[in-house]
Amino acid sequence: CLGDTQFCFRFRRSPGRKVSLCCFLDQFDRGLPVYLKKDAAYYYGYVYFRQVRDKSLKRGYFQKSLVLISKLPYVHLFHTMLKQIAPEYFEKSEAFLEAVCSDIDRWPAPVPGKVLQLPIMGVIMKLRIPTYRDKPGTTPIVQNMHQANAQVSMALPTVHEVDLFRCFCPVFFHIQMLWELVLLGEPLVVMAPSPAESSETVLALVSCISPLKYCSDFRPYFTIHDSEFKEYTTRTQAPPSVILGVTNPFFAKTLQHWPHIIRIGDIKLPGEVPKQVKVKKLKNLKTLDSKPGVYTSYKPYLNKDEEIIKQLQKGVQQKRPTEAQSVILRRYFLELTESFIIPLERYVASLMPLQKCISPWKSPPQLKQFSQDDFMKTLEKAGPQLTSGLKGDWIGLYRHFLKSPNFDGWFRSRQKEMTQKLEALHLEALCNENLVFWCQKHTEVETVDLVLKLKNKLLQADREHLPVKTDTLKKLQTHINDIILALPDDLQDILLKTGTT
Repeated sequence: CLGDTQFCFRFRRSPGRKVSLCCFLDQFDRGLPVYLKKDAAYYYGYVYFRQVRDKSLKRGYFQKSLVLISKLPYVHLFHTMLKQIAPEYFEKSEAFLEAVCSDIDRWPAPVPGKVLQLPIMGVIMKLRIPTYRDKPGTTPIVQNMHQANAQVSMALPTVHEVDLFRCFCPVFFHIQMLWELVLLGEPLVVMAPSPAESSETVLALVSCISPLKYCSDFRPYFTIHDSEFKEYTTRTQAPPSVILGVTNPFFAKTLQHWPHIIRIGDIKLPGEVPKQVKVKKLKNLKTLDSKPGVYTSYKPYLNKDEEIIKQLQKGVQQKRPTEAQSVILRRYFLELTESFIIPLERYVASLMPLQKCISPWKSPPQLKQFSQDDFMKTLEKAGPQLTSGLKGDWIGLYRHFLKSPNFDGWFRSRQKEMTQKLEALHLEALCNENLVFWCQKHTEVETVDLVLKLKNKLLQADREHLPVKTDTLKKLQTHINDIILALPDDLQDILLKTGTT
């Protein structure tokens, strides 16, 4: 590993620790696409590692890493930043890092959708964090403008994406099968020759089901020193739903009972069309010198899409830039995922109660239960065949997916959104009532009870960031004030002082 190497890893946060930074980041999380939201249980470590010969040192080598720890999965941003600062840090040491920290302290908040300018040691990095409103698969370009004061300006095309085509090149012919394995949350090991290739390939796999969020654990670079090593390598139970990237030859033996293993050689930018490699049987993965390839007995549900293979092969022959190849591959994965998820979105939307069922004087109605059988019946007329020409056992793929952590995570997120929407509609219904007139017909006890309930509703809207118009909240506050003013003075005093439970 001589020279400079960059990679990233991911590790669990200790439970029960309160970190104020989380609250600060929560408000920005709301504007992000689901796959860029921070995961409360994990941190990312972004590494710049240098190893060079140095006879003056006892081991004969200078070895040092600069590691940046963040809750944010902005791989490209932090790798670019480390590339700027790590080489100088190795020369200048601690005082230089203090100057770097002082620059970072001047950074604006990470607001999605804004063009941000981040100064770092004489360079200004320009970037835009995507928002959930961005059309999936598009990256609004940040124009590269030189600063008037001659500071260098760098425009980052993305904050989080990896070079998909370069990563998938060693397993070129199996991209569709790998998409299925990631979608279904199957246990997957990537055995790579270096931490850089290991971490890039794992991140590429996780991103291939975008805009769906990968809801299981993934470790771009996993070592025998990780605290989950025993938990993830035990043979007493089935391998967990996790994607591990490893480089240590020891893992070839420890993880050979895992059902799906990708073995990659050195990633080279393809100057020639990759050779077609068949899927290999797991029993052939016995030794360290096993050939690169995919080792699994998994039978894909969908028929192979030869078109995408031909399109990418043609690109290699025509020397199409790897960025353009990555765009083609990303669009292919996006269309495949969207074809798969649209029927689920359509069915889940039908579980929402009708607006006419929402009464201001009753609790908001519950969502209908998800029924696998009812969903399966919708596929005949409104299934993925409407948007995808791919044939195969789509029904089998859905059945498998409905048991996976990715479905569980996706459905919980949709449930939460729809429940919040119902709460917001209930608030609007309350606002449209003449509440003061209602109070005149009811007892003081009932009126006080209503005031306390309305105050709680306002608190909930703020705490849970319900999708309610500001005008609605103002109107509700006015209603509360009017009701209180219509009550006797002693009750007015109590209710004006009373917060909420």
